[in-house]
Amino acid sequence: MTSEEVLTPLRRRRLYWHTALTLAVLVTVALLARRHWPVLETGAVRLAVADQGWLLVAAAATVLTWPCSALAQQGAVPRRLPPGPLVAGQFAASAANQVLPAGLGGAAVNLRFLIRRGIALGDAATAVAVKGTAGGIARGVLIAVLFAASPGVLHLPHVNGEFVAAVSAAAALAVMVLAGPLRPRCRRALTAVRAYIGAVHTRPGRAAALWGGSLAFVVLHCAVLIAVTRAVAMPLAPARVALLYLAASSAAALLPTPGGLGSLDAVLAFALTTTGATAATSAVLGYRLLTVWLPLIPGLGVLALLVRRRAL
Repeated sequence: MTSEEVLTPLRRRRLYWHTALTLAVLVTVALLARRHWPVLETGAVRLAVADQGWLLVAAAATVLTWPCSALAQQGAVPRRLPPGPLVAGQFAASAANQVLPAGLGGAAVNLRFLIRRGIALGDAATAVAVKGTAGGIARGVLIAVLFAASPGVLHLPHVNGEFVAAVSAAAALAVMVLAGPLRPRCRRALTAVRAYIGAVHTRPGRAAALWGGSLAFVVLHCAVLIAVTRAVAMPLAPARVALLYLAASSAAALLPTPGGLGSLDAVLAFALTTTGATAATSAVLGYRLLTVWLPLIPGLGVLALLVRRRAL
């Protein structure tokens, strides 16, 4: 039995699992849509008569997110990657993120892409982790800047003593575990990651691509929502919309669902509604339509094509 014959059942099994997960996501969406159909219908009607110019701006910002993601991934890798397949891989990764929770789908696609480019597994995993970390830092910096520029938009929740004690106990336990039996492995891993990051940042072009692409990716997602709110005539300042989006998406990450399905929609709609905006549902619907539902089927098609050509 050849290796191809051995791999074929494995590939079929993976395909079945991917198909089942995709169908589960679609069924969940259908059930949620049926439950909240009156609200969705009102939002869809308002979105249908929205300003087409602003919707085009939102669509353009959505398209630009994939080259920015590719730029950030290139910045996390010392070796030069082919630009076309890299952008296609980020488009496919965005579709994979809608199937698996917590960004696992996109991370798996990027990891597989880098391995196919001849990068060792450890370096590829580090590169994916570096890109994700840079994106998180860029998001945190942008939140801090907007929070300082727009005081009063966000109100920090009240934290009771029991919650602080529980978090402190969990942190102390984690420190004890990491400083005990896992200390040698953590030290080796951190040393390898530090060396890799140092190698990337010795090349100014790579560092600029990593941080510039990460920041631009977050800013463009804010721009999509800002343009959609303008299209549906929501009277909110762009900085306020961006801050609400960043806060809502960060909060939704605590409940990892495929593509933030349900969690991001609910939190973002709630955040916009608390500002007195009556078109919050339309804005969220438009944002999700442009960033998730319209690119989903083409993205899965590109993913299948890349796998077939063994680019992934």
